[in-house]
Amino acid sequence: MRVPRRSLDTGSVIPARDLTPVAGPPVPVPDPDRLIHLQFRRFAGCPVCNLHLRSVVRRHDEIEAAGIREVVVFHSPADELREHTPDLPFAVIADPDKRLYREFGVESAPRALLSPRAWLPVVRAILRSTWAVVRRRERLPAGTQPGGRLGLPADFLIATDGRIVAHRYGDHVYDQWSVDELLELAARAPRPTPTPTPTPTPTKR
Repeated sequence: MRVPRRSLDTGSVIPARDLTPVAGPPVPVPDPDRLIHLQFRRFAGCPVCNLHLRSVVRRHDEIEAAGIREVVVFHSPADELREHTPDLPFAVIADPDKRLYREFGVESAPRALLSPRAWLPVVRAILRSTWAVVRRRERLPAGTQPGGRLGLPADFLIATDGRIVAHRYGDHVYDQWSVDELLELAARAPRPTPTPTPTPTPTKR
């Protein structure tokens, strides 16, 4: 019997933690000053993941200007993931044991690749990655993927207090927020109220 996933809903509060990326300093989640866009992808070198992440890279300055910090999770080991992501301008987290996937209710299922809505993006992704590999701009993924190849994507927009203000569980491998959707959701998200600077009390003489 298949156990239903433990999905998180809008309004759920996640416990604070620091995530260790494959490069760079630890990332606090939630971030005290910015929204966190936490997105779950598949394995290192995944062509479909690369197709989507290139759209994020192209507009990363725009995303940061909107007060959003990108954090991307893969279920590959850090050493393997590091070889595929040296040019990504955001934090990349290795979760080979899928602890975060389980905590956030992110699933794997055959519909990841079998849904007809996934076929065109998969073909586009394979063609793009093949050309990038031929030009030595990308590496082929490892032949064996212990975490599987049927992962579904998921997106979470996390406020500074740890509340999930928006989320999306993908129905197939290329079912995720576009950059435009992310920016629109961020524009509607509540922002922290700045702490007023106390006015010093004049000293009597």
